[in-house]
Amino acid sequence: MDEPLRLLKVIVVQGKRLVIRDFKSSDPYVVVKLGNQTAKTRVIHCSLNPVWNEELNFTLTEPLGLLNLEVFDKDFLKADDKMGNSYLNLQPLMSASRLRDILKVSSASGETALRKVTPDSENCLARESSINCVNGEVVQNVWLRLRGVESGELQLTVKSVVGDDDEEWEVGPSVRA
Repeated sequence: MDEPLRLLKVIVVQGKRLVIRDFKSSDPYVVVKLGNQTAKTRVIHCSLNPVWNEELNFTLTEPLGLLNLEVFDKDFLKADDKMGNSYLNLQPLMSASRLRDILKVSSASGETALRKVTPDSENCLARESSINCVNGEVVQNVWLRLRGVESGELQLTVKSVVGDDDEEWEVGPSVRA
């Protein structure tokens, strides 16, 4: 029997205290990469604290690596400026997903805590993150610190979802209302 298709839903929620790359502000957008898959958010004009609330979908393949994020300032007359980068190790989310499968936590269970991940030198977490099973989906809410810049954080909600081969998955960006 084939393994079910796993989808990773990445909701880029917001940025905080991003760096200035234009005269007084920036026009940020986020590029998210998983393996050879890439998606990006829309540009938020004139904001150092942008709110995107955009869902980007990726198919999960083995071996799992890092979810890489880069923030850029959109420029019209020259190359876009870098505003920092970050990454999220997906291994804790995937092991929590396997734990959910072993424990047979159902969607009827509401919300069940599966794991906590703490900031350390091996990750970009800005604060402790919890991984929960919410209505059958394994969900991690994270704040990531941006590297290579003076300041900046990104808030993400990452979900591991088991799909059906018959379902149509829209991989790439999709605006979340």
